[in-house]
Formats: sequence, C-alpha cells, structure tokens
Amino acid sequence: MRVLVLGAGGKTGGAVVQQAQAAGHQVTAFVRRAGAYDAPAGVGVTEGDAMDADAMAAAVAGQDAVIDTIGGKTPYKSDITLETDVVRAVVAAMNRSGVRRLLVISSVGVGDSLANATRGLRVLLKTFLRGSTADKAAMERVVTASGLDWTIARPAILTDKPATAEVRTVDPATGEKARRTSRVDLAAWLVAQLDDGENVRRAVTVATG
Repeated sequence: MRVLVLGAGGKTGGAVVQQAQAAGHQVTAFVRRAGAYDAPAGVGVTEGDAMDADAMAAAVAGQDAVIDTIGGKTPYKSDITLETDVVRAVVAAMNRSGVRRLLVISSVGVGDSLANATRGLRVLLKTFLRGSTADKAAMERVVTASGLDWTIARPAILTDKPATAEVRTVDPATGEKARRTSRVDLAAWLVAQLDDGENVRRAVTVATG
C-alpha cells in the first residue's frame, strides 16, 4: 500500500514511517523542510506546508492512505487551530484525489474518551492542554464529517519507551483509565489498521499494557 505520513519528522511520525516500511508499505514522508529530515532508505520525501491546499493535493495524489501524526507545540494556547487546519487540507485533498483511508492521532480525553482519562490528566486537559484539546476536538469533527474511511486514535500520554507489543484498546463505557502509550506501540497499532477494517469510522482509545 502507498502510504503518506504527515509529521514524519516528529517522534511519533518517525515511528510510523519505520513501522509502515517494516510492514512492507511504500512510504512517503511529508515534512516541512526536507533538508532537515533524515529519511530512511527507500522512503520518499515530500516537502511542504501541510496547511497549504495545493501542496497537500500534490502529496496525496497517487496514495492509498494517509496517516496524520501532526501535533501542536503550544498546547496551552487557546487559539491554536493547527491540527484542525491541517486535517481540513488533508480531507479536501483526499476527496479531490479519491483516496479513502485516513488515520489521525487525537488524544485520550477528547469526546467520550474523557471517561478513560486519569484524574491528573483531567486537570491538565483544563489547564496546560486546554488549547490542544480544543484543537483536537475540532479536528475530530472535521474527520468524522469527511465521508472518508477514517480511524481516530486517542492514545494515552505518549512515552518514548520501547515497544511492548501489548497495545490495547479501552472502551469509554467501562470507565477504565488509559495511562500511558509508547509511541512505537501506537505507530504499530496505526499501521495495523491499514489492513484491518474493524475500526473504520471509529474513534479508539489506545493504551500500552
């Protein structure tokens, strides 16, 4: 499968690129500055602004799926719309090119996954993470209204720990708390969804262990 990874220069995006390539997919990394990105051998690179409609249309054309790992760097700002703006450009490009499969990363605490948030995270959602949480919620609304074959991953707090192969999904109805998710485990889960239709048009809380 031909897979475009947005935010490939970040920690999570980099893990997704590696996992997708290891799974045998033909991967293209979309980054803001190609010169600053050390692409793995065999990975294509496309440079551009993910919010630019023309750049995104060119990148999406010819792909089979898009994995959006882009996240804001100022989660406390109340006026950030980065993730929402990016996904609007992505959805428009995918609809224009006829590409159907979209996977995006949100966060536990958004929507009904608030039931899976720990007490400490609930405090952060209202304070330090208030801007990014609102942005992710708006981003999810764009995705769910897109008509595409989407999956939204809502990971618990991301860590740089090694892979555990113990990724699990958590049902908000149970109220079970999702505490941590290894980026590598999240990347593996996302890549697995490319060949699995179980979570199409679902938002899923993802945790490690």
